[in-house]
Amino acid sequence: MNFVRKILFPIVPIYYLVTWLRNWFYDTGIFKSKSYNFPLICVGNLSAGGTGKTPMIEYLIQLLSSNYNIATLSRGYKRNTKGFYIADKNASAEKIGDEPFQMLQKFDDVIVSVDENRQNGIAQLQQLQNVPEIILLDDAFQHRKVSAGLNILLTTYAKLYIDDFVLPTGNLREPKSGAKRAQIIVVTKCPINLHENEKSKIIRRLKPLSRQEVFFSTIKYSETVYSLKTSKPLIDLQTEKFTLVTGIANPKPILSFLNNCGYNFEHLNFKDHHSFTESELKLLNTKPFILTTEKDFMRLKDNIDIERLFYLPIEIEISDKEKFDNIINEYLSGN
Repeated sequence: MNFVRKILFPIVPIYYLVTWLRNWFYDTGIFKSKSYNFPLICVGNLSAGGTGKTPMIEYLIQLLSSNYNIATLSRGYKRNTKGFYIADKNASAEKIGDEPFQMLQKFDDVIVSVDENRQNGIAQLQQLQNVPEIILLDDAFQHRKVSAGLNILLTTYAKLYIDDFVLPTGNLREPKSGAKRAQIIVVTKCPINLHENEKSKIIRRLKPLSRQEVFFSTIKYSETVYSLKTSKPLIDLQTEKFTLVTGIANPKPILSFLNNCGYNFEHLNFKDHHSFTESELKLLNTKPFILTTEKDFMRLKDNIDIERLFYLPIEIEISDKEKFDNIINEYLSGN
């Protein structure tokens, strides 16, 4: 916890009270949430970023896209457009945000859209000729004006929401009691061989309600790195020093992975959703080989020599995958 966050601690009770009251107004019906008669799945968190929402959205797309027409709806953080925007061939990370643009590049058969007003975004999607059968709401757990039919709450193994404070001293966007709105809680970025005894301890600490299910997920790194035009085995990088560039909320997992595998690299770390300056891009273009995350690649690919810029894809593996998938499918079959 840095010094500025420590001295802002007196503000924590005020932030807590404001966000708690806001939730209470929605929970009691004083503020109105809109429900829908078709499937809405919300993926979100209590923390301010870094829990793995995009990989979870991608997991759901891979699970469901062969049987359903799917749309994703995000806010489009740090985009330079406003209002509803549905991604097309002219879309870019600047127009729709880097994470939606990443999904657009990976999934041809998914409708990718952004709107800071989720109610309006849903209404716009429902007016399309090709009406989506499922809408995946990305990072909408605090968007209480919309009541999703299924809420998936993510929290990281390294920083469970129960061990955190609300902003500005901690990273929680709302009090821990907000977790009760979720039907599924996923502890993300777990060690690969997390013991069942430790899982049980975490579940006891989270104290899920009887209607809530808790799952654990790990990050699986690809064995191949990709550029715009080519790919190469990740293991080939063991013979050369490279530059790792990250502009994500929590780079620790990828750092640990590469260090544990014995790679020799320098790390240039930027804040989450960083907009690279001309001087930074000039510096990066002097590096012989750059490895970055898939999200950062979307912002860098038009500004860095494509011969030297590669990204390392990730996906998630969920423990008790069959049970998790069944919960999703049972929810959909009931709508």
